Amino acid sequence: MNLSDSQTALSVPRRVSALEAVLTHLRQAIEGGEYAVGDKLPSEAELCRRLEVSRPVLREALRALQTMGLTASRTGKGTFVISSGPVADPTFGDYTASDLLEVRRHVEIPVAGYAATRRTAEDLDHLGHLLDRMERETDTTAWVAMDTLFHLAIAQAARNPVFRKVIEEIRDALARQSAFLNELGGRREQANREHRAIVEALSDGSEPDAVAAMTHHLQRVEKTLTSIVRAAPGADRTAIPTEGGQQE
Repeated sequence: MNLSDSQTALSVPRRVSALEAVLTHLRQAIEGGEYAVGDKLPSEAELCRRLEVSRPVLREALRALQTMGLTASRTGKGTFVISSGPVADPTFGDYTASDLLEVRRHVEIPVAGYAATRRTAEDLDHLGHLLDRMERETDTTAWVAMDTLFHLAIAQAARNPVFRKVIEEIRDALARQSAFLNELGGRREQANREHRAIVEALSDGSEPDAVAAMTHHLQRVEKTLTSIVRAAPGADRTAIPTEGGQQE
């Protein structure tokens, strides 16, 4: 099976990443019963051969399956199916998506408001440089690292060390969630625009605008996450998977 050139002639196709295509295929196989709970997935080498994708792409897809709670990796034994779905609540590190989003709503939204009235010129300069770098960055790993730094910088600008401690505590989970959303939801450009709106509100010193901008940002995060985990495998059969590509 070649996931690099599948296409239907019935509709105008959209372009997706090879990662999305592999994840959709494997998730459909699990939720459709091809692989039952307790079954071991084929080896990485075998899956790469069948799906005609690189090992890094396959490994990202396998990590996404684990995040969704469909599989578990056992050292030295392989990857096993632990649930047939549908996905309820992905886990990012030590925290579920729902717990993480709940905390972010109750912490980061008011923090943005405080930051608007307490930020310094140095804070704005730091955030501006981060945004410029993020908007030029094309590597997901590097972008994700700067994404977590961006949210830490907002907490720093609020001038309350407890806020920064909270964001530090969930930093790893934030990075995992960010990578998940960017690889599978194509959110990088949209997130850059949302971050820019937050910084503009901070620069204006507008607490209401900063609160509104962070609220919008987190709502979009939640919407994208929901669309990924609730998507029915195989629902979009008009996609052209391209290794290393983005959705179009």
